[in-house]
Amino acid sequence: MPAKTNTDIGTISIDESVIATLAGVSAMESYGIVGMASKNATDGLFELLKWDSLTKGIKVYSKDNRLVIDLHVILQYGVKISVVAKNIIERVKFNVEKLTGQKIDSINIYVQGIRVQK
Repeated sequence: MPAKTNTDIGTISIDESVIATLAGVSAMESYGIVGMASKNATDGLFELLKWDSLTKGIKVYSKDNRLVIDLHVILQYGVKISVVAKNIIERVKFNVEKLTGQKIDSINIYVQGIRVQK
């Protein structure tokens, strides 16, 4: 269900895929993140998503005009996971709330893998 804001002259409806895109781009600006992850249906392993399918690793739920965002991420080897996750949460929350006017209830980070850079 899209996020909705009622105004004096009508309703603004923001599709969840738009919010997922904003969240994904915001998350990718954070240090230590390699990308979003999606479960491969064939072998059940998580794979790194390309930029054009970034939102497959993100789920957005809207309940009572409050958002819940789940991000499935792959992080860079050697970073402190808790610090990177906290930075992602803060950046996504700030950008999504600022750009959409919607309030976020929670952002959940699921670290699906670590990538070692060559």
